[in-house]
Amino acid sequence: MNGFEKDLEEFLRPVGSKRPEVERVSQDKRVVALASGTSAVHLALIACGIKPEDEVIVQSFTFCASSHPITYLGATPVFVDSEMDTWNMDPELMEEAIKDRIVKTGKKPRAIVPVALYGMPYQIDRILEIADKYEIPVIEDAAEGFGSKFNGQVLGTFGKYGVLSFNGNKMITTSGGGALITPDEESWREIMMYATQYRESYPYYQHEKIRFNYRMSNICAGIERGQMTVVNDHIAHHKHVQKLYEELLKDVKGVTVHSQPGTGEYDSNYWLCTITLDPELRIKRQENAYKTIVTGAVGGAAGVIHAASSAVTDCQPNDNVEALRVALDLAGIEARPVWKPMHKQPCYKDAPAYTNGVSEAIFKISMCLPAGPYVSDDDVKYIVETIKANILG
Repeated sequence: MNGFEKDLEEFLRPVGSKRPEVERVSQDKRVVALASGTSAVHLALIACGIKPEDEVIVQSFTFCASSHPITYLGATPVFVDSEMDTWNMDPELMEEAIKDRIVKTGKKPRAIVPVALYGMPYQIDRILEIADKYEIPVIEDAAEGFGSKFNGQVLGTFGKYGVLSFNGNKMITTSGGGALITPDEESWREIMMYATQYRESYPYYQHEKIRFNYRMSNICAGIERGQMTVVNDHIAHHKHVQKLYEELLKDVKGVTVHSQPGTGEYDSNYWLCTITLDPELRIKRQENAYKTIVTGAVGGAAGVIHAASSAVTDCQPNDNVEALRVALDLAGIEARPVWKPMHKQPCYKDAPAYTNGVSEAIFKISMCLPAGPYVSDDDVKYIVETIKANILG
């Protein structure tokens, strides 16, 4: 176990908790540092016994890393749509999906994967209540929600397993990396074996199971230890930037900053700040939206991008959202669309999906604004002024 894993375990433990059961469970949790959040999802699914032909319920409104590992195992993702307040998995729709899958397949889904979209906590109390009712393990995808809390408890520590990410754009980072929060010492030891090629205790290399090379490197772990010293400052900064966007955009007609429900349970890290645009809002040069095929990655994405055959798809942000994204890009501001729902992705066209229209509706009208540790108050003011300058009328 490296020092970074110890740092994470300390960070995840509640301070001064008034809930003894939270304190006890949190003390039992152990962390394995891994190469990515995706590998953490993959190992959690294996630890839950997911096999080919199994089904796993997963939030549709998410990045593909939440669902792709399900398919790595030959299993089938069952996508569940969002509720409007948090944009995360709708617990009632989730239960409908469970009941329907039991009727249609004769067996229940083998795991549930809620996602902390843009850092916003999910309704984990209700999700766990339903999951416990059907005896289905919960794998929390808190990759975007590092440090976010629900009822004072850190996301990733509620379910059987919790996924974290330290990708280049996350709250803390070594440019890559992730972690899996495990329920106890025994599970931690098994996951550690999964991540290190499952070697047996012989003086030579003996392998009785085929597993993976998923451990985080010592160099990355060392960098992350330094990052842990500033994580609370980073979270505080993201929350400050969110409040500044809310204040500066509150009187801008047709623009709404998405914020956490004001019921007291939710404490988002606001990894990314998001806004919605009224469909009637007009943006400069909106008539040129989607007229040319994008030839490179949007929003700083790395890697090789497959060339698109068309400038449009059957599910995309509205013209005014795309026009504003382009206007901000021309002004040197990196903005991006929100995640396209997985049930609308071509690679998942045959996957079961339980939808209510929420994620598709949000995808059409929303975009993400800069919120990182180097985004200053003056930067936010410049971004807001650029938005205002590009609104017609």
